[in-house]
Amino acid sequence: MRDVSVSIESLVTSLVPQIQSNTRLKEELIAHCKDILASNIGTAHENDTGHLAVQIKRHLLQSESPSNASLKFTNLLSRLLDQPILSRKPESLLFLYSLASSPRQPTSSPFLASLQAPLRPSATPTTSPTDLPRSPHPRGNSKAEILREYRARTGRHHLPEHLLLRDTLYLLQGISGKYVHLSLSDNDAQPKLVFVEDSKYIIPSPTKSLIHRLSEVGHLYARIAAFVDTQDRPSVGMIEQSLCHHLQTLLTEYYRLIAVLESQMGNAPNSAPGSQSDPVGEETGLTLKRLDVWITEWRLRMRMMSVCVEGAHDAQGGALVNLIHSYTDNGDPFVRKFTDQLLEEVSTPFFNTLHKWLFSGELYDPHSEFFVSVDPSLAHLQGLHPSSLAGGIDAFGEDSVSADRSDGGGGLRVWEAKYHFRKEMLPMFVGENFGRKIFSTGKSLNFIRYSCHDSDWVATREKMSNTGGILKYSDIAGLERSIDSAYNTASARLFEVFTEKFRLLDHLSALKHYLLLGYGDFAEQLMESLGPSLTRPANTLYRHNLTATLETAIRTSSAQSDPPDVLRRLDARMLEYTHGELGWDVFTLEYKVDAPLDTLLDPGSLEKYKRIFAHLWAMKRVEGALSSGWMRVAGAGRVGGRLEELEYDWHQIRITTSEMIHFIRQMQAYTQLEVIECSWKALMEFFARREGDLDAMIDAHQSYLDRMVKKVLLISPKAGREESLLTQVREVFSTILQFREAIDNFYNYTLSESARVDQVGDAARGVYTAPTSMAHTQSLSQIRKLLKEYSTAFSERMQIIVQALQSHPDLDCRFLGIRLSFSEFYRSKKDREVLAAQRS
Repeated sequence: MRDVSVSIESLVTSLVPQIQSNTRLKEELIAHCKDILASNIGTAHENDTGHLAVQIKRHLLQSESPSNASLKFTNLLSRLLDQPILSRKPESLLFLYSLASSPRQPTSSPFLASLQAPLRPSATPTTSPTDLPRSPHPRGNSKAEILREYRARTGRHHLPEHLLLRDTLYLLQGISGKYVHLSLSDNDAQPKLVFVEDSKYIIPSPTKSLIHRLSEVGHLYARIAAFVDTQDRPSVGMIEQSLCHHLQTLLTEYYRLIAVLESQMGNAPNSAPGSQSDPVGEETGLTLKRLDVWITEWRLRMRMMSVCVEGAHDAQGGALVNLIHSYTDNGDPFVRKFTDQLLEEVSTPFFNTLHKWLFSGELYDPHSEFFVSVDPSLAHLQGLHPSSLAGGIDAFGEDSVSADRSDGGGGLRVWEAKYHFRKEMLPMFVGENFGRKIFSTGKSLNFIRYSCHDSDWVATREKMSNTGGILKYSDIAGLERSIDSAYNTASARLFEVFTEKFRLLDHLSALKHYLLLGYGDFAEQLMESLGPSLTRPANTLYRHNLTATLETAIRTSSAQSDPPDVLRRLDARMLEYTHGELGWDVFTLEYKVDAPLDTLLDPGSLEKYKRIFAHLWAMKRVEGALSSGWMRVAGAGRVGGRLEELEYDWHQIRITTSEMIHFIRQMQAYTQLEVIECSWKALMEFFARREGDLDAMIDAHQSYLDRMVKKVLLISPKAGREESLLTQVREVFSTILQFREAIDNFYNYTLSESARVDQVGDAARGVYTAPTSMAHTQSLSQIRKLLKEYSTAFSERMQIIVQALQSHPDLDCRFLGIRLSFSEFYRSKKDREVLAAQRS
């Protein structure tokens, strides 16, 4: 029973603090509690824990947060039921429920009046319903009040808030106050707060923490203001200048906020320590906590501006725009909105440069902030605008073009090397795909303006673009539409200029007709006219003779109907030769082009054309040699029919010649029909579509050339053996020409033998004929040996070529191998030779 009394006394003391000084009230309350515990109150019904739990939960539904209260009660109830010490658990729940359900309003009974909570101090004195004895602390002072009274007795008060508030406003501007100083040490670059010690006043720790929190805004402000003040140098980029301008605008708004807050200082509670506080001032005036609420939004702004300032030290131009744009994916709506507004302002110089580049082809980027850069060594090529000359575009004559080419290195180099794409400066909201289109569009317009001398069209396009609105960050969809439209328009105009103004297709057709021997009658006339001259040593040939022969071949063939501009570009010349080379080895045709055609038909492409021409010209020479050789073989049948001992030799010559003619005809059909014509068809389909820019045009022409070089010259993809098959074909050509020379020797021998037999027959009939003096440099056995040797060499090399073609990775080359040995002639011939060698 003693434990119960102690517990009741402790409970009553915690609920009614006044009993510590009132013994009579204490005894009265303890006795009353014991009467309650000894009575039968609440035991009319059987105690049911589950029923009580349901009633308590219903009561908790009326609280402010019913879900949390119900969950907490369930947890406490389970812990109570698990306690083995308590024996009257339902009674305890019932008691607590009764207390919670009892009315809170005080009654008129003297006992219940003594249980009411202490009243708040008021200006109007009130009388309690009972005359309780007074104590030193009659109102039950809280710990804060007791601590305040202790500090008042010891003589150190809290520093008045209005003084700290004024210092805090100074801190928000990066200025030290009277009681709070900003200290910058040598070892630490970050400023620190120093609170001034005072013998009369103290600054509580919570207030210090709040001032620290507010001083963050002032520190960020100081960094941003310092960055803005140091960006007045001429070397600062336009995007960084735009960033500083926007930051200065935001700081102006911040100054306005500081002014408003300072005006609120007049309403702030201005009380001395120990004086009575003003309720009106506390409700309407500025306090540190209210200042923190006012500054919360600007704290986020200052943090974002500080991040941009830090990034501006290491990034510029498009890279700085990318840094700011990376924060647009933030989940915080405030950060996202602030970043969008910042980008709208900062990206204005970028979009101005973009508009100039996209619609006029001019690059104005003095600080290298755009994602397109210009090569300084080629920048002078656009310095002179055609329209600025006295004669307009016509003033750009051959001299100026040749001067530019000598300085800049040709149209292709100007197109490929004058401007460069810098991916690191490309803003992420543009994307690499659209960035490449922008790069190509500006290059195309610049090329049309300065290389194609079509500045009037570009100027018209620029005026039309100015009436269609401006490019800006908030309209990315419109930006993409503008990019696509400008790209398609510039590409279509570029195709139109090349195909109609500069007649590109006529020049490509001329290269096909002349250097690729597309005109058969022209090739025949040229071969027939130049044949005797080209058999002489190369050092005995003169270029003017070759040019005159070329003009004769043009006038006597269908080439004479070509435009004069095409024919004047065609020329015959000799390559550099060494001692002992013939005219056949150094003769070539040349096609001259000037700007802007040299962008597509650059010197490297023309060298490929010459390489193909040399191969086709050698093939044409072999074809002519075999044609004349076959006429000799056909004539020898009538002449040498009376010489039975030579009949077998001529039969073998006819067989070998037929093999050679089959080989050369199949090679010509393969090169002209399957390679050149098919490649030409694909190139014409590209020009008919008119899709892509000048790069696409260059790539299509290079693919056309590369395909012909690879297939005509039978290039192998194996490293180190690319031209092994071409070398075998050239050796076959050489063998055929040697065989053709041996046929001439054998034909001359046949003629001399036939004349000798006729002379012997005439002498037997008594008819005198004049003796023929035909000296033979070679005997019949030597001629037969050479014929057999060349025939065998041809067959062996043909077997190697056919075998190499059948295993070639290119499908067309494999089909050529099948056509050269469609009946597996060379394979079976090789098998017969192997079988004969085994038998022997």
